[in-house]
Amino acid sequence: MTLQLNRRTLLQASGAAALSLPLGQGVYAQGASSWPTKPVNMIVPFPPGGGTDTYARPLAAQFAKQTGRQLVIENRGGAGGTVGAGVAAKAAADGYNLFMGAVHHTIAPAMYPRLDYDLEKDLIPLLMVASGPQVLVVNPKNMPVTDLKGFLELVRKSPGKFNYGSAGTGTSHHLAGELFKQQTKTFITHIPYTGAGPSLRDLVGGQVDMMFDGIGSSAAHIKGGRVNALMVSGAKRNPGFPDVPCAAELGLPEYTVTTWYGLWAPKGTPPEIQARIIEEVRKACSSDDLKPIWAGQGAEFPSLNQQQFAAFINAEIKRWATVVKASGAKLD
Repeated sequence: MTLQLNRRTLLQASGAAALSLPLGQGVYAQGASSWPTKPVNMIVPFPPGGGTDTYARPLAAQFAKQTGRQLVIENRGGAGGTVGAGVAAKAAADGYNLFMGAVHHTIAPAMYPRLDYDLEKDLIPLLMVASGPQVLVVNPKNMPVTDLKGFLELVRKSPGKFNYGSAGTGTSHHLAGELFKQQTKTFITHIPYTGAGPSLRDLVGGQVDMMFDGIGSSAAHIKGGRVNALMVSGAKRNPGFPDVPCAAELGLPEYTVTTWYGLWAPKGTPPEIQARIIEEVRKACSSDDLKPIWAGQGAEFPSLNQQQFAAFINAEIKRWATVVKASGAKLD
């Protein structure tokens, strides 16, 4: 089964939608012109060190540089990112509370039947801030292999001996591993964490053997030689890591898993404030300061407007529900 985020997918999901936010009058319009007048809080629903945090912190620094106001990161990890999402959904809708979510949050409805929030009803999608492929990374001491062929030989000799860490049950890391196992007919034990950061720390430390991670959070460890990258998902090599082969060239043409990150606001946030937030974040992500950081992490800033992002989220929720059912993934 193919899991892919590309320009064609985005356009099909959104049609010819165009960004059109009504500008109001009175207090909200006046407030929008001066926003922000104080620090803005942004909930990141995973611990520090993971993929979401990897993009949130440079964004926060650039936001402060542009506006003169802090973008304060509040890490609220747990339950595959759903704890933080629930907190964000209940935050004040005044333009000073934002939520930095990810692909995981479009998987969650299929994995967690009793969520205390509805992603499409309680949170307003603003824009996607980064997108990149997933990468298979291994601890070089636990798994002394340098290519996928050697990796598969090793895990097939000892089914269940090796394990992979994830950011939590129901995250893209988890399902990427389950799909890999399906397509390669291997058995690898899943070890869920409360975020990619803790899982990565244990991967580097040797407590887990491998990860199917968003390339952004693994980038520094790959470049530092602390983990070996065996494969990026998809049909082409990643420009940031041109020496790492892609799944298609290694005989896995259907293995394409993309990790993307986006920004939401609580339901009720005035449209005029939404427009200002989008304006500042788009300016930040397009800046000469952030573009090389994104590229160095193997990611890009997708050019989606607000309606296109909303349509994409709706399509992702439906697609991941099908993937969860087909993979048989369950809460551990």
